[in-house]
Amino acid sequence: MTVFEALKSAQYVVDRNGRQTAVLLTMQSWQSLLYWIEGVADARIAAEALSALRAAGGRPEKAGWLAWEDISKEWGEEDETTHEAASL
Repeated sequence: MTVFEALKSAQYVVDRNGRQTAVLLTMQSWQSLLYWIEGVADARIAAEALSALRAAGGRPEKAGWLAWEDISKEWGEEDETTHEAASL
């Protein structure tokens, strides 16, 4: 379902005077809207990171990026701890 289909499926709750006071969506429509919002947020984060990298002359460390080797080691240690705890 596209975001436009999700919005078209919205049903409105009205008060005694006929004024719209709330919106009712199916769970499928709600999930479609959430995925769209997450996609927009991810695209914005990526654009900001690319802009920072360009401003740093293409040097990740100058842009404030962390080295993958450092992060992957840290995540790897966390993953092992999580797997150990899950198997207990």
